[in-house]
Amino acid sequence: MKRALEAAGYRVWITASGKEALDLQRAHHADVLITDIFMPDVDGFETIQSFHSAFPGLPIVVISGDAQRATGDYLAAAALMGVDATLPKPFRMEALVQTLRSLAR
Repeated sequence: MKRALEAAGYRVWITASGKEALDLQRAHHADVLITDIFMPDVDGFETIQSFHSAFPGLPIVVISGDAQRATGDYLAAAALMGVDATLPKPFRMEALVQTLRSLAR
């Protein structure tokens, strides 16, 4: 994903957790957050809440490969939290690039 986004002209930073993403955002101020729902330590929902609090107005794109478990539809739940876009995995990189372009408008 990083190589494809860089080929599309984006500068990309990658972190392993939501906490690292917050620290990186404080240091470098990205224009958009792309987060998964299921991550170690801090999950995507906590990450979304933290970014909404610390960086209101920052566009958030949520991706998930296990979006529909027996307990609920996690991408729909993320949408209810006010994220700007959701993409179920697997997705085509063109879909992600188009999503980012639409958020830049």
